[in-house]
Amino acid sequence: MFKLDENKKKILVHIPLTTTSGKIRIKERNLLNEYGIPVATRQIAFSQKHYIEWQIGYDVVLGESKETTLIDKTFIGANGKNKALYELSEYVYYFYKWNVITKDILLDIKKFIEDTDDNLLIDVNNNYNILRSNFKETKLFGIEFLQAEIKYPLLVHKIKNYDIITEIVIKEKQRAIGIMPMLYLCFPITELKSNLIGRVADTKETSDFIIDKNNINIFIEILKIFGILSKAHKQDTINIIATILK
Repeated sequence: MFKLDENKKKILVHIPLTTTSGKIRIKERNLLNEYGIPVATRQIAFSQKHYIEWQIGYDVVLGESKETTLIDKTFIGANGKNKALYELSEYVYYFYKWNVITKDILLDIKKFIEDTDDNLLIDVNNNYNILRSNFKETKLFGIEFLQAEIKYPLLVHKIKNYDIITEIVIKEKQRAIGIMPMLYLCFPITELKSNLIGRVADTKETSDFIIDKNNINIFIEILKIFGILSKAHKQDTINIIATILK
Protein backbone atom coordinates (compact mmCIF):
# COMPACT_ATOMS: atom_id res chain seq x y z
CA MET A 1 0.00 0.00 0.00
CA PHE A 2 1.17 3.52 -0.66
CA LYS A 3 0.11 7.15 -0.52
CA LEU A 4 0.51 9.64 -3.34
CA ASP A 5 1.65 13.22 -2.74
CA GLU A 6 1.08 14.75 -6.17
CA ASN A 7 2.01 18.27 -5.03
CA LYS A 8 5.47 17.24 -3.82
CA LYS A 9 5.73 14.42 -6.39
CA LYS A 10 6.36 11.78 -3.77
CA ILE A 11 5.10 8.29 -3.06
CA LEU A 12 5.08 6.95 0.50
CA VAL A 13 5.19 3.15 0.53
CA HIS A 14 3.95 1.69 3.80
CA ILE A 15 6.45 -0.99 4.86
CA PRO A 16 5.15 -3.50 7.48
CA LEU A 17 7.64 -3.99 10.31
CA THR A 18 6.21 -7.02 12.09
CA THR A 19 5.53 -9.59 9.34
CA THR A 20 7.80 -12.66 9.28
CA SER A 21 6.38 -14.05 6.04
CA GLY A 22 5.07 -12.59 2.82
CA LYS A 23 6.55 -10.25 0.25
CA ILE A 24 8.16 -7.84 2.72
CA ARG A 25 10.23 -9.07 5.67
CA ILE A 26 12.71 -7.62 8.12
CA LYS A 27 15.93 -9.62 8.10
CA GLU A 28 19.37 -9.38 9.65
CA ARG A 29 22.92 -10.09 8.52
CA ASN A 30 26.35 -8.72 9.30
CA LEU A 31 27.89 -9.04 5.83
CA LEU A 32 26.46 -8.92 2.32
CA ASN A 33 27.46 -12.51 1.56
CA GLU A 34 25.67 -13.87 4.64
CA TYR A 35 22.25 -15.47 4.41
CA GLY A 36 19.63 -13.10 5.82
CA ILE A 37 17.61 -14.41 8.77
CA PRO A 38 14.05 -13.16 9.48
CA VAL A 39 13.74 -11.12 12.68
CA ALA A 40 10.95 -11.15 15.29
CA THR A 41 10.87 -7.36 15.58
CA ARG A 42 8.32 -7.38 18.42
CA GLN A 43 10.93 -9.06 20.63
CA ILE A 44 14.27 -7.99 19.12
CA ALA A 45 15.29 -4.33 18.93
CA PHE A 46 16.18 -2.87 15.55
CA SER A 47 19.88 -2.40 14.84
CA GLN A 48 22.20 -1.44 11.98
CA LYS A 49 22.37 -5.07 10.80
CA HIS A 50 18.63 -5.17 10.04
CA TYR A 51 17.32 -4.61 6.53
CA ILE A 52 14.14 -4.88 4.48
CA GLU A 53 13.79 -7.67 1.93
CA TRP A 54 11.02 -6.84 -0.53
CA GLN A 55 9.92 -9.23 -3.26
CA ILE A 56 8.60 -6.39 -5.34
CA GLY A 57 6.00 -7.08 -8.02
CA TYR A 58 5.29 -5.28 -11.28
CA ASP A 59 1.78 -6.37 -12.32
CA VAL A 60 -1.44 -7.94 -11.08
CA VAL A 61 -3.92 -10.23 -12.82
CA LEU A 62 -7.28 -8.47 -13.09
CA GLY A 63 -9.77 -9.92 -10.63
CA GLU A 64 -7.21 -10.91 -8.01
CA SER A 65 -7.41 -9.41 -4.53
CA LYS A 66 -4.28 -7.24 -4.79
CA GLU A 67 -5.06 -3.56 -4.96
CA THR A 68 -3.90 -1.30 -7.75
CA THR A 69 -4.63 2.36 -8.32
CA LEU A 70 -4.39 1.80 -12.09
CA ILE A 71 -7.09 -0.76 -12.78
CA ASP A 72 -7.64 0.78 -16.24
CA LYS A 73 -3.97 0.53 -17.29
CA THR A 74 -4.01 -2.99 -18.67
CA PHE A 75 -2.02 -5.27 -20.97
CA ILE A 76 -1.91 -8.94 -21.92
CA GLY A 77 0.81 -10.70 -19.94
CA ALA A 78 3.23 -13.32 -21.21
CA ASN A 79 0.97 -15.94 -19.62
CA GLY A 80 -1.99 -14.75 -21.74
CA LYS A 81 -3.81 -13.20 -18.78
CA ASN A 82 -5.22 -9.69 -18.63
CA LYS A 83 -3.07 -7.69 -16.22
CA ALA A 84 -2.91 -4.21 -14.74
CA LEU A 85 0.03 -2.07 -13.63
CA TYR A 86 0.87 -2.76 -10.01
CA GLU A 87 3.49 -1.77 -7.45
CA LEU A 88 6.79 -1.19 -9.34
CA SER A 89 5.01 -0.27 -12.59
CA GLU A 90 2.59 1.98 -10.67
CA TYR A 91 5.48 3.96 -9.22
CA VAL A 92 7.10 4.35 -12.64
CA TYR A 93 3.75 5.36 -14.17
CA TYR A 94 3.16 8.18 -11.68
CA PHE A 95 6.65 9.63 -12.04
CA TYR A 96 6.25 9.52 -15.82
CA LYS A 97 2.89 11.29 -15.43
CA TRP A 98 4.58 13.91 -13.22
CA ASN A 99 7.28 14.47 -15.90
CA VAL A 100 10.05 13.27 -13.61
CA ILE A 101 10.74 10.26 -15.83
CA THR A 102 11.03 11.20 -19.48
CA LYS A 103 9.72 9.31 -22.50
CA ASP A 104 13.29 8.87 -23.75
CA ILE A 105 14.32 7.10 -20.54
CA LEU A 106 11.52 4.56 -20.89
CA LEU A 107 12.18 4.09 -24.61
CA ASP A 108 15.88 3.47 -23.92
CA ILE A 109 15.01 0.77 -21.37
CA LYS A 110 12.45 -0.77 -23.72
CA LYS A 111 15.05 -0.93 -26.51
CA PHE A 112 17.65 -2.41 -24.15
CA ILE A 113 15.25 -5.18 -23.13
CA GLU A 114 14.09 -5.82 -26.70
CA ASP A 115 17.71 -6.16 -27.86
CA THR A 116 18.69 -8.76 -25.23
CA ASP A 117 19.41 -12.27 -26.53
CA ASP A 118 16.70 -14.68 -25.35
CA ASN A 119 19.34 -17.43 -25.08
CA LEU A 120 21.31 -15.43 -22.51
CA LEU A 121 18.46 -14.52 -20.17
CA ILE A 122 19.05 -15.63 -16.60
CA ASP A 123 16.60 -18.54 -16.47
CA VAL A 124 18.22 -20.29 -19.48
CA ASN A 125 21.81 -19.08 -19.08
CA ASN A 126 24.18 -21.97 -18.32
CA ASN A 127 26.34 -19.67 -16.18
CA TYR A 128 23.57 -19.64 -13.58
CA ASN A 129 22.65 -23.30 -13.29
CA ILE A 130 21.71 -24.90 -9.99
CA LEU A 131 24.60 -27.20 -9.03
CA ARG A 132 24.17 -30.59 -7.37
CA SER A 133 27.10 -32.57 -5.98
CA ASN A 134 27.52 -36.33 -6.13
CA PHE A 135 26.09 -38.40 -3.30
CA LYS A 136 28.31 -39.61 -0.49
CA GLU A 137 27.44 -41.99 2.31
CA THR A 138 26.79 -40.60 5.77
CA LYS A 139 25.28 -41.91 8.98
CA LEU A 140 23.20 -40.07 11.58
CA PHE A 141 22.04 -41.76 14.81
CA GLY A 142 22.84 -45.10 13.26
CA ILE A 143 20.70 -44.43 10.16
CA GLU A 144 22.42 -44.56 6.78
CA PHE A 145 21.84 -41.72 4.31
CA LEU A 146 23.15 -40.51 0.98
CA GLN A 147 24.23 -36.86 1.24
CA ALA A 148 24.54 -34.28 -1.54
CA GLU A 149 24.81 -30.51 -1.74
CA ILE A 150 22.67 -28.19 -3.84
CA LYS A 151 24.01 -24.72 -4.62
CA TYR A 152 21.64 -21.98 -5.77
CA PRO A 153 23.08 -19.03 -7.74
CA LEU A 154 22.71 -15.58 -6.20
CA LEU A 155 23.19 -12.42 -8.23
CA VAL A 156 23.60 -9.12 -6.37
CA HIS A 157 23.44 -5.72 -8.05
CA LYS A 158 24.29 -2.60 -6.05
CA ILE A 159 22.39 0.52 -7.06
CA LYS A 160 24.91 3.31 -7.60
CA ASN A 161 25.14 5.95 -4.85
CA TYR A 162 22.79 4.02 -2.52
CA ASP A 163 23.07 1.36 0.19
CA ILE A 164 20.39 -0.45 -1.77
CA ILE A 165 20.82 -3.69 -3.69
CA THR A 166 18.79 -6.07 -5.77
CA GLU A 167 19.21 -9.78 -5.15
CA ILE A 168 18.24 -12.40 -7.71
CA VAL A 169 17.88 -15.88 -6.25
CA ILE A 170 17.59 -18.73 -8.75
CA LYS A 171 15.54 -21.74 -7.62
CA GLU A 172 13.49 -24.56 -9.09
CA LYS A 173 9.95 -23.80 -10.21
CA GLN A 174 7.44 -25.19 -7.72
CA ARG A 175 4.79 -26.33 -10.19
CA ALA A 176 6.72 -26.73 -13.43
CA ILE A 177 10.00 -27.91 -14.92
CA GLY A 178 12.87 -25.42 -15.02
CA ILE A 179 14.27 -22.67 -12.83
CA MET A 180 12.76 -19.43 -11.64
CA PRO A 181 14.74 -16.24 -10.91
CA MET A 182 13.19 -14.27 -8.03
CA LEU A 183 14.09 -10.61 -7.55
CA TYR A 184 14.28 -8.89 -4.16
CA LEU A 185 14.86 -5.25 -3.34
CA CYS A 186 16.97 -4.98 -0.18
CA PHE A 187 17.75 -1.83 1.78
CA PRO A 188 18.74 -0.93 5.39
CA ILE A 189 16.06 0.10 7.86
CA THR A 190 17.77 3.48 8.09
CA GLU A 191 16.23 4.24 4.66
CA LEU A 192 12.79 4.30 6.31
CA LYS A 193 11.16 7.49 7.57
CA SER A 194 10.87 6.30 11.19
CA ASN A 195 13.78 6.24 13.64
CA LEU A 196 13.83 2.56 14.60
CA ILE A 197 17.31 1.86 15.95
CA GLY A 198 17.35 0.61 19.55
CA ARG A 199 13.65 -0.21 19.97
CA VAL A 200 11.22 -3.00 19.11
CA ALA A 201 8.28 -2.63 16.75
CA ASP A 202 4.78 -1.81 17.93
CA THR A 203 1.89 -4.13 17.05
CA LYS A 204 1.25 -4.04 13.29
CA GLU A 205 3.59 -1.04 12.98
CA THR A 206 4.54 0.30 9.56
CA SER A 207 7.06 2.85 8.39
CA ASP A 208 7.24 4.76 5.12
CA PHE A 209 9.81 4.35 2.39
CA ILE A 210 9.78 7.59 0.42
CA ILE A 211 10.10 7.50 -3.36
CA ASP A 212 10.84 10.85 -4.98
CA LYS A 213 12.77 12.41 -7.85
CA ASN A 214 16.04 11.67 -6.05
CA ASN A 215 15.65 7.89 -5.96
CA ILE A 216 13.05 6.93 -8.61
CA ASN A 217 16.02 5.81 -10.74
CA ILE A 218 16.29 2.83 -8.37
CA PHE A 219 12.94 1.56 -9.60
CA ILE A 220 13.82 2.30 -13.22
CA GLU A 221 16.91 0.14 -12.74
CA ILE A 222 14.83 -2.65 -11.19
CA LEU A 223 12.41 -2.58 -14.13
CA LYS A 224 15.38 -2.95 -16.46
CA ILE A 225 16.70 -5.94 -14.47
CA PHE A 226 13.27 -7.60 -14.49
CA GLY A 227 13.52 -7.60 -18.29
CA ILE A 228 16.53 -9.94 -18.28
CA LEU A 229 15.21 -12.56 -15.82
CA SER A 230 13.32 -14.71 -18.35
CA LYS A 231 11.50 -14.55 -21.66
CA ALA A 232 8.18 -14.07 -19.83
CA HIS A 233 9.62 -11.23 -17.74
CA LYS A 234 11.08 -9.70 -20.91
CA GLN A 235 7.71 -9.69 -22.66
CA ASP A 236 5.91 -8.35 -19.58
CA THR A 237 8.32 -5.45 -19.03
CA ILE A 238 8.14 -4.45 -22.71
CA ASN A 239 4.33 -4.46 -22.49
CA ILE A 240 4.42 -2.53 -19.20
CA ILE A 241 6.55 0.25 -20.69
CA ALA A 242 4.29 0.41 -23.75
CA THR A 243 1.25 0.67 -21.45
CA ILE A 244 2.83 3.49 -19.44
CA LEU A 245 3.73 5.40 -22.60
CA LYS A 246 0.13 5.16 -23.89
